[in-house]
Amino acid sequence: MARVLVTGSADGLGLMAAQLLADDGHAVTLHARSAERARDALRAVPAAEGVVVGDLSSIRQTRQVAEQAEASGRFDAVIHNAAVGYREPRRIATEDGLAHVFAVNVLAPYLLTALLAPPDRLVYLSSGMHRGGDPDLSDAQWRDRRWVGAQAYADSKLFDTLLAFGVARHWPHVRSNAVEPGWVPTRMGGRGAPDDLSQGHRTQAWLAVSPDPAAAVTGGYFYHLRPRDPAPVTRDGAAQDALLEHCAELSGVRFPG
Repeated sequence: MARVLVTGSADGLGLMAAQLLADDGHAVTLHARSAERARDALRAVPAAEGVVVGDLSSIRQTRQVAEQAEASGRFDAVIHNAAVGYREPRRIATEDGLAHVFAVNVLAPYLLTALLAPPDRLVYLSSGMHRGGDPDLSDAQWRDRRWVGAQAYADSKLFDTLLAFGVARHWPHVRSNAVEPGWVPTRMGGRGAPDDLSQGHRTQAWLAVSPDPAAAVTGGYFYHLRPRDPAPVTRDGAAQDALLEHCAELSGVRFPG
Protein backbone atom coordinates (compact mmCIF):
# COMPACT_ATOMS: atom_id res chain seq x y z
CA MET A 1 0.00 0.00 0.00
CA ALA A 2 1.28 3.45 -0.93
CA ARG A 3 0.36 6.85 0.49
CA VAL A 4 -0.53 9.12 -2.41
CA LEU A 5 -1.50 12.79 -2.54
CA VAL A 6 -3.54 13.83 -5.58
CA THR A 7 -3.97 17.57 -6.10
CA GLY A 8 -7.10 18.84 -7.78
CA SER A 9 -8.99 15.68 -6.88
CA ALA A 10 -12.47 17.09 -6.25
CA ASP A 11 -13.50 16.31 -9.83
CA GLY A 12 -12.24 15.31 -13.27
CA LEU A 13 -9.12 13.25 -13.84
CA GLY A 14 -7.81 13.90 -10.34
CA LEU A 15 -10.92 12.44 -8.78
CA MET A 16 -10.83 9.48 -11.16
CA ALA A 17 -7.19 8.77 -10.33
CA ALA A 18 -7.92 9.03 -6.60
CA GLN A 19 -10.86 6.65 -6.90
CA LEU A 20 -8.77 4.13 -8.83
CA LEU A 21 -5.96 4.26 -6.27
CA ALA A 22 -8.34 3.98 -3.30
CA ASP A 23 -10.16 1.05 -4.92
CA ASP A 24 -6.78 -0.69 -5.27
CA GLY A 25 -6.18 -0.32 -1.54
CA HIS A 26 -3.83 2.67 -1.47
CA ALA A 27 -4.05 5.40 1.16
CA VAL A 28 -5.15 8.44 -0.80
CA THR A 29 -5.16 12.04 0.37
CA LEU A 30 -7.41 14.28 -1.67
CA HIS A 31 -7.09 17.99 -2.33
CA ALA A 32 -9.79 20.60 -2.91
CA ARG A 33 -9.67 24.36 -3.14
CA SER A 34 -12.51 24.96 -0.65
CA ALA A 35 -14.19 23.27 2.30
CA GLU A 36 -17.35 22.71 0.27
CA ARG A 37 -15.46 20.97 -2.52
CA ALA A 38 -13.52 18.97 0.06
CA ARG A 39 -16.79 17.58 1.41
CA ASP A 40 -17.83 16.65 -2.13
CA ALA A 41 -14.50 14.93 -2.75
CA LEU A 42 -14.75 12.87 0.44
CA ARG A 43 -18.28 11.81 -0.49
CA ALA A 44 -16.98 10.67 -3.86
CA VAL A 45 -14.01 8.80 -2.35
CA PRO A 46 -15.16 7.71 1.12
CA ALA A 47 -12.14 5.42 1.48
CA ALA A 48 -9.75 8.38 1.25
CA GLU A 49 -7.35 8.85 4.15
CA GLY A 50 -8.04 12.58 4.27
CA VAL A 51 -8.29 15.82 2.34
CA VAL A 52 -6.16 18.97 2.29
CA VAL A 53 -7.80 22.28 1.46
CA GLY A 54 -6.45 25.39 -0.21
CA ASP A 55 -6.66 27.51 -3.34
CA LEU A 56 -3.52 26.83 -5.37
CA SER A 57 -3.73 30.21 -7.10
CA SER A 58 -2.48 31.69 -3.81
CA ILE A 59 1.10 31.26 -2.60
CA ARG A 60 -0.13 31.63 0.98
CA GLN A 61 -2.79 28.95 0.62
CA THR A 62 -0.46 26.63 -1.31
CA ARG A 63 1.92 26.84 1.63
CA GLN A 64 -1.00 25.92 3.90
CA VAL A 65 -1.79 22.92 1.70
CA ALA A 66 1.84 21.81 2.07
CA GLU A 67 1.64 22.24 5.86
CA GLN A 68 -1.56 20.19 6.06
CA ALA A 69 -0.04 17.47 3.89
CA GLU A 70 3.22 17.37 5.85
CA ALA A 71 1.33 17.06 9.12
CA SER A 72 -0.10 13.72 7.99
CA GLY A 73 3.33 12.22 7.27
CA ARG A 74 5.49 11.55 4.24
CA PHE A 75 3.87 10.48 0.99
CA ASP A 76 5.16 7.71 -1.25
CA ALA A 77 3.88 9.55 -4.32
CA VAL A 78 2.38 12.90 -5.29
CA ILE A 79 0.31 13.40 -8.43
CA HIS A 80 0.33 17.08 -9.44
CA ASN A 81 -2.99 17.08 -11.23
CA ALA A 82 -4.58 20.45 -10.33
CA ALA A 83 -4.87 22.82 -13.28
CA VAL A 84 -6.98 25.40 -15.04
CA GLY A 85 -7.58 25.08 -18.76
CA TYR A 86 -6.96 26.63 -22.12
CA ARG A 87 -10.28 28.49 -22.11
CA GLU A 88 -9.23 30.49 -19.05
CA PRO A 89 -9.90 34.22 -19.47
CA ARG A 90 -7.13 36.66 -18.67
CA ARG A 91 -7.11 36.73 -14.90
CA ILE A 92 -4.62 37.91 -12.30
CA ALA A 93 -4.44 36.04 -9.00
CA THR A 94 -5.43 38.77 -6.57
CA GLU A 95 -3.07 37.94 -3.71
CA ASP A 96 0.18 37.70 -5.62
CA GLY A 97 -0.34 39.56 -8.87
CA LEU A 98 0.45 36.51 -11.00
CA ALA A 99 -1.33 35.16 -14.05
CA HIS A 100 -3.92 32.69 -12.76
CA VAL A 101 -2.94 29.97 -15.25
CA PHE A 102 0.72 30.20 -14.27
CA ALA A 103 -0.02 30.33 -10.54
CA VAL A 104 -2.17 27.18 -10.52
CA ASN A 105 -0.56 25.13 -13.26
CA VAL A 106 3.12 25.90 -12.65
CA LEU A 107 3.95 27.72 -9.44
CA ALA A 108 1.73 25.56 -7.22
CA PRO A 109 3.33 22.23 -8.25
CA TYR A 110 6.76 23.85 -7.92
CA LEU A 111 5.95 25.05 -4.40
CA LEU A 112 4.48 21.75 -3.26
CA THR A 113 7.49 19.91 -4.67
CA ALA A 114 9.86 22.23 -2.85
CA LEU A 115 7.96 22.25 0.46
CA LEU A 116 6.98 18.60 0.87
CA ALA A 117 9.38 15.89 1.93
CA PRO A 118 10.53 14.26 -1.31
CA PRO A 119 8.37 11.23 -2.08
CA ASP A 120 9.55 8.19 -3.98
CA ARG A 121 7.55 9.19 -7.05
CA LEU A 122 6.30 12.44 -8.55
CA VAL A 123 3.86 12.72 -11.44
CA TYR A 124 3.15 16.01 -13.24
CA LEU A 125 0.21 16.44 -15.59
CA SER A 126 1.26 17.88 -18.92
CA SER A 127 -0.65 18.07 -22.22
CA GLY A 128 -0.06 17.48 -25.89
CA MET A 129 -0.45 21.24 -26.19
CA HIS A 130 2.92 21.66 -24.47
CA ARG A 131 4.53 21.13 -27.88
CA GLY A 132 3.22 24.56 -28.87
CA GLY A 133 4.44 26.17 -25.65
CA ASP A 134 7.03 28.94 -25.47
CA PRO A 135 9.83 28.46 -22.90
CA ASP A 136 10.57 32.21 -22.78
CA LEU A 137 10.06 33.39 -19.19
CA SER A 138 10.48 37.10 -19.84
CA ASP A 139 6.71 37.68 -19.81
CA ALA A 140 5.44 34.48 -18.24
CA GLN A 141 2.79 36.50 -16.37
CA TRP A 142 1.34 38.01 -19.57
CA ARG A 143 1.70 41.59 -18.39
CA ASP A 144 2.93 42.93 -21.75
CA ARG A 145 1.49 40.52 -24.32
CA ARG A 146 -2.03 40.37 -25.69
CA TRP A 147 -3.77 37.58 -23.81
CA VAL A 148 -4.22 34.27 -25.67
CA GLY A 149 -5.67 31.64 -23.34
CA ALA A 150 -4.67 28.64 -25.44
CA GLN A 151 -1.06 29.88 -25.62
CA ALA A 152 -0.94 30.56 -21.88
CA TYR A 153 -2.15 27.02 -21.23
CA ALA A 154 0.33 25.53 -23.70
CA ASP A 155 3.15 27.49 -22.05
CA SER A 156 2.09 26.27 -18.61
CA LYS A 157 2.12 22.63 -19.71
CA LEU A 158 5.56 23.08 -21.28
CA PHE A 159 6.71 24.49 -17.94
CA ASP A 160 5.17 21.51 -16.11
CA THR A 161 7.18 19.14 -18.29
CA LEU A 162 10.34 21.18 -17.71
CA LEU A 163 9.59 20.99 -13.98
CA ALA A 164 9.17 17.22 -14.05
CA PHE A 165 12.43 16.72 -15.91
CA GLY A 166 14.31 19.30 -13.85
CA VAL A 167 13.26 17.53 -10.66
CA ALA A 168 14.31 14.20 -12.18
CA ARG A 169 17.75 15.62 -12.98
CA HIS A 170 18.32 17.26 -9.58
CA TRP A 171 16.75 14.48 -7.51
CA PRO A 172 17.99 11.19 -8.99
CA HIS A 173 16.60 9.35 -5.96
CA VAL A 174 13.04 10.36 -6.94
CA ARG A 175 11.15 9.02 -9.95
CA SER A 176 9.75 12.14 -11.55
CA ASN A 177 7.69 11.84 -14.74
CA ALA A 178 5.22 13.78 -16.87
CA VAL A 179 1.93 12.52 -18.29
CA GLU A 180 -0.10 13.54 -21.30
CA PRO A 181 -3.63 12.36 -20.36
CA GLY A 182 -5.12 13.21 -23.74
CA TRP A 183 -7.85 15.66 -24.65
CA VAL A 184 -10.64 14.04 -22.70
CA PRO A 185 -14.25 15.17 -22.05
CA THR A 186 -13.90 16.53 -18.53
CA ARG A 187 -15.18 19.91 -17.40
CA MET A 188 -11.82 21.35 -18.46
CA GLY A 189 -11.60 19.50 -21.75
CA GLY A 190 -15.19 20.10 -22.80
CA ARG A 191 -17.86 17.67 -23.94
CA GLY A 192 -16.50 17.50 -27.49
CA ALA A 193 -13.02 16.31 -26.51
CA PRO A 194 -12.13 13.29 -28.69
CA ASP A 195 -9.88 11.15 -26.44
CA ASP A 196 -10.95 8.21 -24.26
CA LEU A 197 -11.96 9.43 -20.81
CA SER A 198 -11.58 5.92 -19.38
CA GLN A 199 -7.84 6.10 -20.14
CA GLY A 200 -7.20 9.67 -19.05
CA HIS A 201 -6.40 8.91 -15.41
CA ARG A 202 -4.73 5.51 -15.56
CA THR A 203 -1.19 6.45 -16.51
CA GLN A 204 -0.67 8.84 -13.62
CA ALA A 205 -1.99 6.29 -11.12
CA TRP A 206 0.22 3.62 -12.67
CA LEU A 207 3.33 5.80 -12.47
CA ALA A 208 2.54 6.65 -8.85
CA VAL A 209 2.30 3.12 -7.46
CA SER A 210 2.95 0.33 -9.96
CA PRO A 211 5.78 -2.19 -9.42
CA ASP A 212 5.87 -2.66 -13.20
CA PRO A 213 9.47 -2.02 -14.33
CA ALA A 214 8.10 0.15 -17.12
CA ALA A 215 6.74 2.51 -14.45
CA ALA A 216 9.91 2.46 -12.34
CA VAL A 217 11.65 5.12 -14.41
CA THR A 218 12.41 8.81 -14.11
CA GLY A 219 12.48 11.70 -16.54
CA GLY A 220 9.87 10.04 -18.74
CA TYR A 221 6.94 11.43 -20.68
CA PHE A 222 3.96 9.10 -21.02
CA TYR A 223 0.66 8.84 -22.88
CA HIS A 224 -1.73 5.97 -22.09
CA LEU A 225 0.91 3.86 -20.31
CA ARG A 226 3.47 4.24 -23.10
CA PRO A 227 6.48 6.53 -23.46
CA ARG A 228 6.09 9.38 -25.91
CA ASP A 229 8.58 11.99 -27.09
CA PRO A 230 8.09 15.43 -25.50
CA ALA A 231 9.09 18.75 -27.01
CA PRO A 232 12.92 18.73 -27.37
CA VAL A 233 13.37 21.89 -25.27
CA THR A 234 12.06 20.05 -22.20
CA ARG A 235 15.34 18.08 -22.14
CA ASP A 236 17.39 21.28 -21.95
CA GLY A 237 18.95 21.52 -18.48
CA ALA A 238 19.41 25.29 -18.80
CA ALA A 239 15.70 25.73 -19.58
CA GLN A 240 14.79 23.53 -16.62
CA ASP A 241 17.00 25.51 -14.27
CA ALA A 242 15.70 28.83 -15.59
CA LEU A 243 12.18 27.76 -14.68
CA LEU A 244 13.23 26.59 -11.21
CA GLU A 245 14.96 29.92 -10.61
CA HIS A 246 11.97 31.90 -11.91
CA CYS A 247 9.62 30.05 -9.57
CA ALA A 248 12.00 30.54 -6.65
CA GLU A 249 12.11 34.29 -7.28
CA LEU A 250 8.31 34.54 -7.51
CA SER A 251 7.59 32.45 -4.43
CA GLY A 252 10.56 33.12 -2.17
CA VAL A 253 11.04 29.35 -1.86
CA ARG A 254 14.15 27.86 -3.39
CA PHE A 255 14.14 24.38 -4.83
CA PRO A 256 16.16 22.16 -2.48
CA GLY A 257 18.34 20.71 -5.21
